[in-house]
Amino acid sequence: QAFSCIDQNRDGIITKEDLKETYLQLGKTNVSDEELEEMLKEGKGPMNFTVFLTLFGEKLNGTDPEESILNAFKLFDPAGTGTVNKDEFKQLLLTQADKFSPAEVEQMFAVTPIDVSGNIDYKSLCYIITHGDEKE
Repeated sequence: QAFSCIDQNRDGIITKEDLKETYLQLGKTNVSDEELEEMLKEGKGPMNFTVFLTLFGEKLNGTDPEESILNAFKLFDPAGTGTVNKDEFKQLLLTQADKFSPAEVEQMFAVTPIDVSGNIDYKSLCYIITHGDEKE
């Protein structure tokens, strides 16, 4: 479905014009031709469905190792409880670095193990991030 959405002219190949039109539809008008060309170069040839799938798979496998993610969470858990407060964490996600949108936070919390006290079991969350949700 993603390939079909990007292949604007439905010719089976994603071109620079297809990418430009996709970005325009998403409201991003300042993407340079150089950026688009760099994206297409990752495919090392015409960006057909097979090449698209291969690149997509490579990007999905690029998740940080579970230990790196755990170490990041430990910064917010100086007592070493294995949990972080949901409300405090939500505030950080909405206001710091690569800010999440409220919808993205809610989407993440939908698969996040949260106890009755409102604490996130970040060890379980790290497992979900690196291995997927067992419900999927």
